Amino acid sequence: MKSPLLSLPGAVPAEGVDEGVAGHYGELYREQRALAEGTGFVDLSHRGVLTVTGEDRLSWLHLLVTQHVSDLPPHRATEALVLSANGHIEHALYLVDDGTTVWAHVEPGTQGALLAYLESMKFFYRVEVADRTDEFAVVHLPAGSIATVPEGVTVREAPHGRDLFLPRTELAGLAPDGPYGPPAGLLAHEALRVEGHRPRVGFETDHRTIPHELGWIGTAVHLQKGCYRGQETVARVQNLGKPPRRLVFLHLDGSEVHLPPRGTELRLAADGPEGRAVGFLTTSVRHHELGPVALALVKRNVPVDADLLADGTSAAQETVVEP
Repeated sequence: MKSPLLSLPGAVPAEGVDEGVAGHYGELYREQRALAEGTGFVDLSHRGVLTVTGEDRLSWLHLLVTQHVSDLPPHRATEALVLSANGHIEHALYLVDDGTTVWAHVEPGTQGALLAYLESMKFFYRVEVADRTDEFAVVHLPAGSIATVPEGVTVREAPHGRDLFLPRTELAGLAPDGPYGPPAGLLAHEALRVEGHRPRVGFETDHRTIPHELGWIGTAVHLQKGCYRGQETVARVQNLGKPPRRLVFLHLDGSEVHLPPRGTELRLAADGPEGRAVGFLTTSVRHHELGPVALALVKRNVPVDADLLADGTSAAQETVVEP
C-alpha cells in the first residue's frame, strides 16, 4: 500500500518490507535530530492494523499472548507476543484498549496470518477481530512532541512516543507545515529504535528466536500470568537462565562508506576474518551522533568484552541482554 506522503518533495522510498513509505526526505541526519528533539512525525502507514471488539476481548487475548492484558486499563499502552508451540516468536503486537476496542499495529504484511490465527481461536468467546489496515494508518509522534491530536483519534502512548491510529483518508493532509510538523523518514525512526535497543520482529528475529534472547521479558512477556502457547519454553529458560543467544548493541568502526547489512556474520576479532561465526547483524543504521551502529544476535558464550568483526569491520559490543 503506497503512502501518499511519497509524493512530498525529496521523498525516497524505503526498501524491503518497509516499502510503501518514505525511507527519508533528503536529509537523514536532520530528520533524526528532529525526532530526538521531539518534533515532526513518522509515516508508518505500511504497518498492519487489527482491532478486537466484544465483551470478552481482553480476557480472550490474555489466553493467547505473552502479556498480562485481562485487566488492561483503557488507554494504557502495552506490547505482547504470539509464540509458536515451541516458544519461538511469531508476532509482536503493539496494543492499546480505548475502553471498547483493542487496537494493535503489527509488522507490515503480517496482519493476514495473525488474523487467521486469532480467528481460529475464537471458539465460544464474544469477540470480533478485524483487519483495519485499509481504513487506518499508523503515524508516530516522537517522545516530547507537543502536537495536538484531534479528538476521536486512538492514541497509543509509549515511552518513546505516541502512535496514532489515524483514518487513512487523512494521511494525504499531513504536509510539512501541518499539525504534526515536518515528516521524518523510516530510516530516522529505525536509527532511534536501534539506539533504544528495541527489537523488531523480522529484523532481530529468525525462525528460532525466543523472547529471552531479545530482552522482551518484562516489556512484552509477563512471567506471572496463566497458560499461553509457548509458555513452557519461556518458563524453562527463565528457570535455567540460559538462552542460547543474546542481543547486543554494536559500534561499527570505519564503516562510513560501507555499512554491513542485516545478516552479516560476526566473528571474534581475535580469530580473524576466517574464524567461525558467532552471530549476525540484525539491523545496521547510521546514527546522527553515534555514527554507524547496529543490533546483533550473538551466541550466549561470546565474552561481553570481546571485539567482533562484521565483514572486516571492527565492532565493539555494548551488552543489551546479559549472558
